Amino acid sequence: ITSSSCSQKESSSKPIQECKIVVNGETIEMVLVEGGTFNMGCTPEQEKDASENEKPLHSENVESFYIGKYEVTQKLWNAVLGEENNHSHNTNCEDCPVENVSWSDAQAFIARLTILTKKKFRLPSDIEWEYAARGGNRSLGYKYSGSNNINEVGWYIENYQDKPCGDKKTTHTVGLKQSNELGLYDMSGNVWEWCDNLYQKEYVQNNKKVHTGWPFPGTHLYFRRIIRGGSWGGEATG
Repeated sequence: ITSSSCSQKESSSKPIQECKIVVNGETIEMVLVEGGTFNMGCTPEQEKDASENEKPLHSENVESFYIGKYEVTQKLWNAVLGEENNHSHNTNCEDCPVENVSWSDAQAFIARLTILTKKKFRLPSDIEWEYAARGGNRSLGYKYSGSNNINEVGWYIENYQDKPCGDKKTTHTVGLKQSNELGLYDMSGNVWEWCDNLYQKEYVQNNKKVHTGWPFPGTHLYFRRIIRGGSWGGEATG
């Protein structure tokens, strides 16, 4: 989740600006991602692991925004929407990220969170998400979010059974791995993360939109929504 409603507070020991928001006894920690320009897509460190839909490499400009330091946990989800609306598969792990969540579920969470806190929240765009995952204007050019070694920063198919959490032993407590340059955790692996915008690449050919009316009225958009970051069951590629 992202927000533009935090008041800026700078720590003397950590110059990255952060803020905390309390909702029903649970604290949301937000990190300021300062705006800038970055190369989005298949950068050299991705090597052969880059997907075709990450090409061509291109420049993007991003305005400053705040983003959650951790993935939304089950206990935070319960505090906002109620435990009866938590359909996570990996139970008995309140500090694990909430999962089994649709894009519409995420919007319901954000709407309720906005009402409870009187602050504006939203999902990040995929451009904002990638900029934050790469470390924003503090990026050191790592292949994964915070390291060239996936085991230092992410839970994926090869290591998710290490230090198992919850009944299903799939997802892991947020923040166990190393953070990236901005102090953000689990941007690589653990659970996929929803973005706010639609995926439209295949609707463009030869610089012309093939379906100019997209999205068509009444179209089911679930399969057009963008998810980023990979999961505990994914490979360390792309």
